[in-house]
Amino acid sequence: MKLKTIALALALGSASAVGLAQPALAGVPGIAVANPEAIVAASNAFKVAQQQRPVTYKAQIDQATARRDAIQAQLKPLYEKLDADSKKPGADRNALQQQALQIRQIEQSGQAEINQILAPLQLSQQYVLEQIGDKLDQATQQAMDKQKVTLVLDSGSVVKADQSYNLNQAILTELNVLIPSAQLVPPAGWMPRAQREQQAQEQAAQAAQQPAQGNPQAPSGR
Repeated sequence: MKLKTIALALALGSASAVGLAQPALAGVPGIAVANPEAIVAASNAFKVAQQQRPVTYKAQIDQATARRDAIQAQLKPLYEKLDADSKKPGADRNALQQQALQIRQIEQSGQAEINQILAPLQLSQQYVLEQIGDKLDQATQQAMDKQKVTLVLDSGSVVKADQSYNLNQAILTELNVLIPSAQLVPPAGWMPRAQREQQAQEQAAQAAQQPAQGNPQAPSGR
């Protein structure tokens, strides 16, 4: 069972909203449903990391906030001028378009700069999610064994199911034991699994394209 996206894991942090408090299964024996993203978001390791990250990365957050405020201060008179010029009789549409283009370029450049400043936080979040995700399958299997479940369906793919089928809390309990906390700061050079796999594929493809060297075929003695 793998995570789908980081955004989903962040969006589904409410345990009560997804039925994580369901104590035991009482539906059809052997069948259950679970929400992996909600389980990860409700785990102790994820919640502690969310609390620690603003402290650990305070310098980056403060820098990004200051840069955002500076960009907004830069844009304010430009917005005001554009608004005033657009209200003038016979306003030059080409001139207005140029002003709007300038504003949009500043906004896009500023957002890219802020994203770059906050990149370490994003990487930290991916690192934490990957650590938890690596334990999710084991936690799911242990919960299945204890609850005598042989089939677990993703609740996101199920049209409707009674809460008696919900395995979330059982998986969460196992997950909190397997990984009570996660490392917040990734090691130098760390990349998310998707990037590592892509890099490995590219390296393998490059190696396959290189001509074989060494061990030349021996000439025939005939």
